[in-house]
Amino acid sequence: MKFFVFLLWILLLVSCASEKPEGKTAAEVLFKEAKALMDDERYLLATEKLNQIKNQYPYSYYATPSELLQADILFLQENFTDSAAAYLLFKDFHPKHPQSAYVVYKIAESYYKQLPDTNDRDLEAAHEAIKYYGELITKYANSEYTKDGQKKIDECKGRIKAYEQYVADFYFKTEEYSAARWRYFDILANFQSSDLRSHSMQRIVLSTYYLKEYENCITYANKYTQELTKSDKEVVNEYTRYCKNKLN
Repeated sequence: MKFFVFLLWILLLVSCASEKPEGKTAAEVLFKEAKALMDDERYLLATEKLNQIKNQYPYSYYATPSELLQADILFLQENFTDSAAAYLLFKDFHPKHPQSAYVVYKIAESYYKQLPDTNDRDLEAAHEAIKYYGELITKYANSEYTKDGQKKIDECKGRIKAYEQYVADFYFKTEEYSAARWRYFDILANFQSSDLRSHSMQRIVLSTYYLKEYENCITYANKYTQELTKSDKEVVNEYTRYCKNKLN
């Protein structure tokens, strides 16, 4: 008797597991199946269901939600390059969609997730993330995503600042003084951090000295003296004396 009760229980579970969701149309059923499969992390099967909607019911109500769900699946699969492209495509085709704030946020998140672990590699993804987090904050200021967007903008800007300093310092340490000076000039044009600016100004003076442009070296030293930290000013004053001795 216990065996038959156990068998009945197993059959009931299988029946429930294989039971299709209800829906008024075949497209609705497929969409609900895809959503359930996604929630179970069965992404390939979910994608198959969405492709069926795309191919068999392209004009149904569920065609548009399926596009967004497909982008979400790519994101959950950590395929962030493709998820960014999918969200961007959805944004372009459905600019007034009710979930536009979410879509812009996920575009930014897709780029943010592509950031390298260290600051010595290309950070183009950080610039793209800032762009779309900024769009989110500008267009959807009351969105639930804006607070996180602003936090990540600040993080990305910090990463970019660190990268730019790393590259400039690398050129300086390898005695590529012309390239280093150009990089430090670019930092002054784009960043307001007082410590970074002072460091860059000091290195511009030193790079100019090593390029044997002694008059320019003195000019930069005089121009930057008010912004230099105490330690950077001491170094710059020392190199200013070197330049004057070279000119005498």
